[in-house]
Amino acid sequence: MHERQARRDPARRPEWRPDLESEAPDWVAEKVAEAVIRKSGRELPADAVLRETLRAERGLAADATREISRLVFNYYRWFGWLDATALMERQFATVRDLAERFAREPESFRDADLARAVPEWIRSEMNVTPAWLRSLQAEPRLWLRAKKGQGTALLAKLGVCVRPDDPAFPDALEFRGTSDLFRTPEFHAGEFEVQDLASQAVGLLCNPQPGETWWDACAGEGGKTLHLSDLMGNKGLIWASDRAEWRLKQLRHRAGRAKCFNYRAVSWDGGAKLPTKTKFDGVLVDAPCAGLGTWQRNPHARWTTTPNDVRELGEVQRRLLTHAAPSLKPGGRLIYAVCTLTRAETADVVTAFNAAAPDFEPVPLGETEATLTLWPHEQGGNGMFVAVWRRK
Repeated sequence: MHERQARRDPARRPEWRPDLESEAPDWVAEKVAEAVIRKSGRELPADAVLRETLRAERGLAADATREISRLVFNYYRWFGWLDATALMERQFATVRDLAERFAREPESFRDADLARAVPEWIRSEMNVTPAWLRSLQAEPRLWLRAKKGQGTALLAKLGVCVRPDDPAFPDALEFRGTSDLFRTPEFHAGEFEVQDLASQAVGLLCNPQPGETWWDACAGEGGKTLHLSDLMGNKGLIWASDRAEWRLKQLRHRAGRAKCFNYRAVSWDGGAKLPTKTKFDGVLVDAPCAGLGTWQRNPHARWTTTPNDVRELGEVQRRLLTHAAPSLKPGGRLIYAVCTLTRAETADVVTAFNAAAPDFEPVPLGETEATLTLWPHEQGGNGMFVAVWRRK
């Protein structure tokens, strides 16, 4: 049977057995991708459903899993162009055509047409520019962070990597290969982490020194904790807290592989009762946010995030800063970071904290500004907002 006939008529498709074939035919990739999309929703993010589905679909070749992932993410990336009444097969064909045309001729997409890339409500929450919209439709870049001072050595080992244009990131590499990085001996030896460029920028702005005491207040699975530890040469102490124990468990696993030992992982629910009475040289509040800065990498979130999420998270961020700030020593620095771009989660949070905390003074990150916004179309990573204060 011809592949084209099987695609048109599912009833005539032969049984596909992954244990007998090294690669899945195209229609199998579409079938699995469609199952992921139909199961995904606000409470079940597509990336999480995709991971579980691929884990269950044993026997898929690497090329097949990449195609399934590409179909799922491109479906949501180009969702604003799709006809919701069409069959999924037709929508996948449209998605492929759009993605290929954008990769080949990005200038053929007019600014007005790119307005489809995001929901309309976002325009009242942030400054939506054609450059940002265009960046959202491009394939995300995969960034690695080598151990401090080991960027050149890692580049020689991995190959298929390039350095960023910005010399401020001496240990960052963009990976352009197709191999599974998590299977490389360099990864298992803890020689690098997969970490977005904007996330690396946060650690560099913290600039922790060996022997200092820091608190990563919203540590999650530990990406920035590991970066702080590396910058500190594994000297001093980092308190890493999160409200979810499963994230702290993952942090401990990652720390062991990265040979990071100068940390303590503790639970903290974000409330006024702090996990320790320690006074810190620096506190990083990498707060939970609406994640608009990750919409290139996580396009499903464009269509599930709501204005109410933005408002609620803005309140959460203000409380986290208020509760964490008193733990700083005089002269200690407070760093606020969010991978979002809405005014309610960035400038408004800064204004509210400035009014509520007169014993903190903003620290300029440029010549005059005390805040920094990293845009995907400028840096090549996620969008990120950072503000810094010093306790008087």
